[in-house]
Amino acid sequence: MSERIPENVAEMLRAIVVQYNKLAAQLLDQEVLTDHRKVTSLSIKKSAIAPIVAQFETYESAISQVQECSELLGGDDAEVSAMAKEELQQLESQLAELTRAIQKQLVTADEQSVGSIILEVRAGVGGDEATIWANDLEDMYRRFAQLRGWKIEEIGGTKAITLCIAGEGVWTNLGFECGTHQVKRVPATETQGRIHTSTATVAVLPEPEEIEVDLDPNDVKESITTSTGPGGQNVNKVATAVHLIHEPSGIEVRMQDTKSQAQNREKAWKLLRARLFEVQKAKIDAERAQKRNSMIGSGSRAEKIRTYRFKDNLIVDHRVSGNYNLSDTMSGNMQPMIDQLIEAETAQRLAEL
Repeated sequence: MSERIPENVAEMLRAIVVQYNKLAAQLLDQEVLTDHRKVTSLSIKKSAIAPIVAQFETYESAISQVQECSELLGGDDAEVSAMAKEELQQLESQLAELTRAIQKQLVTADEQSVGSIILEVRAGVGGDEATIWANDLEDMYRRFAQLRGWKIEEIGGTKAITLCIAGEGVWTNLGFECGTHQVKRVPATETQGRIHTSTATVAVLPEPEEIEVDLDPNDVKESITTSTGPGGQNVNKVATAVHLIHEPSGIEVRMQDTKSQAQNREKAWKLLRARLFEVQKAKIDAERAQKRNSMIGSGSRAEKIRTYRFKDNLIVDHRVSGNYNLSDTMSGNMQPMIDQLIEAETAQRLAEL
């Protein structure tokens, strides 16, 4: 008998089929169709699980055919029995292949369903060069997002480059960027030609829907102040900056990206929900993260995940045994590197099933 999907995994897959049918029904609802953002969110979730649903339906159909062929094997007609035996061998081979493919997709289904992320890049050690490096990383992510056809919105912020990136597969691919990115190169300001080492940290937060976050507005202290920094008299005199403090967790968000108080408030609440979601998710994932040997996708900002060596035109990712062309990757062609990370993560999760 071929490799089959365990019953506990099959139950998970049946639940995904139910979820898929609900999403399909919602996308036919007239009220939903009038909400563009809702339609986009539901469509991404539906597209993410569509392949695994189709494969599981094929799998269950093959199981039924195996039962039919098995019944024919014991019949009186030798020719029919021989045909059934041949077809049974083909079905068993198909089932083994489907089992591997379905389990592989199953362990990444949750990530695929996240269609919007908030990506933060902060300068680390290295002074001005670290700030320049953070901007270089932002450019790399923007180019990669453009190649993938994702939507990019700059949220802003006072201490970090903050982008909202939306599109199918965005969390699956960019979730691996969490951590410290180290660069070794000769800065433009270096007169002696010496190689400096600088860092920038990247955080990638799945942008949650409001219902997914345990956030009571009464727990949030909101204050409106004048903006700080350059920008002229109007920026510094008109109260448009929004400051939020989530008192139970101590999480603070300041937003003064636009001259509109309403827009700053919307962006500040969006960022607060994402950061709170990160904290809540970290608690849930803590036990699982401790059991894993790698830091792939863990979100730890203290872990050095990658070194960019400009002299050698080489990128080394410390989580997988792979070296990558630096100039090619920085121009936006990150997919070969990300694909290897996805493969390593998937293999480890499959071993935990």
